[in-house]
Amino acid sequence: MSFSQMNLNPLISKAITICGYDKPTPVQARCIPEILEGKDLIASARTGTGKTATFVLPALQRLSAKKSISKPRILILTPTRELASQICVAAAKYGKFLRFNIVNIVGGMSYRQQIKALPRADIIVATPGRLLDHMENDRVDLSDIEMLIFDEADRMFDMGFIEDVQTIAKETPKHRQTLLFSATLDEKLGHLVRHMLKNPVRIDLSQERIAPIQIAQKIYMADHSQHKKRLFHHFLQNENIFKAIIFSATKKDADRLAYELCDMGYRAAALHGDLKQSQRNRTVDQLRHGKIQFLVATDVAARGIDIADITHVINYDLPRFCEDYVHRIGRTGRAGKSGVAISFALPADARHLQRIERFTNQKLPRETISGLEPSAKHQASSEKFTKKKPKRFKPQAKKKHFHTGAKNASGKRSDFRRKEAVTTKK
Repeated sequence: MSFSQMNLNPLISKAITICGYDKPTPVQARCIPEILEGKDLIASARTGTGKTATFVLPALQRLSAKKSISKPRILILTPTRELASQICVAAAKYGKFLRFNIVNIVGGMSYRQQIKALPRADIIVATPGRLLDHMENDRVDLSDIEMLIFDEADRMFDMGFIEDVQTIAKETPKHRQTLLFSATLDEKLGHLVRHMLKNPVRIDLSQERIAPIQIAQKIYMADHSQHKKRLFHHFLQNENIFKAIIFSATKKDADRLAYELCDMGYRAAALHGDLKQSQRNRTVDQLRHGKIQFLVATDVAARGIDIADITHVINYDLPRFCEDYVHRIGRTGRAGKSGVAISFALPADARHLQRIERFTNQKLPRETISGLEPSAKHQASSEKFTKKKPKRFKPQAKKKHFHTGAKNASGKRSDFRRKEAVTTKK
């Protein structure tokens, strides 16, 4: 299938041709025809597969099918500001010849600008918290929403937005079309959203090559934090890194690592939730345009950065959730290019590393560097959790059963052990 076979508005087709798109990706080919038919949909696919265009193109097609009104008709909810910004850019790019108004409603941005833009909005791209704020102050009317889209729904619910999302959904018309996109599909997610969708089509592509083959993944075991730091410095000095995203576990560590990199003469900056939105946007733009080489980020950036020339992802700290490992490494190897994902793991991470391997359905290769090898003890500890041990049959010992507290014929309880003890004493 090609995009020309989807019967999109000629102005949308013109825009995607300029973008260089010809054939849709698998998730686009499977989902777009179903969406264009007006069906509700639940879809799952890994990061970097073209999910944004999968819902933005049908949304633009829907808008172009009839005359614009003075209220928003498309609502897209996302978990992070970066992802919201990315969707706005994509919608503007694919709809450049249609001239619809796309409004970004996220925290950390000026209320005044958002209040001014909302009355003219055709498409709202929002994070739940800030949108709910505007709703509570009667600044936005969702009564004419025709399409409600949840992007990265699993992440949104993991971040505690489920109640906000349900409140927002109740303010939209019941006859709307609802689309849900998630990295993974599970029973918990299905239970949370089943009342929001009507007989949804389910498309699950999440297990298709969950970690792209063009990404070379390597694990380096470290004995302790200082050993990990020496491994990290080795890669900075010896690996041919063009642009990299380095993931840390905490905001404090992100700031510390970025400061250390700058002190060593590298162009680096931190990205995390404590920064103002203007700072976060400026930092991502600096990485995109090559003004910085290293971005040190917490998982706030794992699902919202789409930069084609990221050559390396470095997990200085392993992510808390297995799903986030896939999203992190998906920042490289994009648009058909190759990439490298390097992860450092301490002995305490061995069991979690096993869970990541089980989730990605692959054994991640352990690598060593001459002169920086982990101790034999910690290397053995890592191998212990990567090998499945056969289950051994253990015969169960016979247990003695005492009829304590049983009722006799008269209805009274007797205690045979107590009687036996009294007899022995006599």
